[in-house]
Amino acid sequence: MAKVLSSKEVTELINPIAAEWHVIDDGTKIKKTFKFKSFIEAFSFMSKIAIYAEKKDHHPEWCNVYNKVEITLTTHDAGGITDKDIDLINFIEK
Repeated sequence: MAKVLSSKEVTELINPIAAEWHVIDDGTKIKKTFKFKSFIEAFSFMSKIAIYAEKKDHHPEWCNVYNKVEITLTTHDAGGITDKDIDLINFIEK
């Protein structure tokens, strides 16, 4: 099982790449909202993430409304944010 990261560890790991992510739910989840020019751009973004997430067997919680995609990450079986979530953030931010 993956080790749950402390809030300090999460902040240190994501700040260089993704300071716009916000830790929520008492440090057990991390969230960001992305805005695109169109639904097609938003859906394309989600499709790329879906392929990567499936390969890693680590899937985001997300919501898409027209040109906005809200992504929440947590490692459910560990009960918090782990390196799996940081890896997915790194991919998403590329």
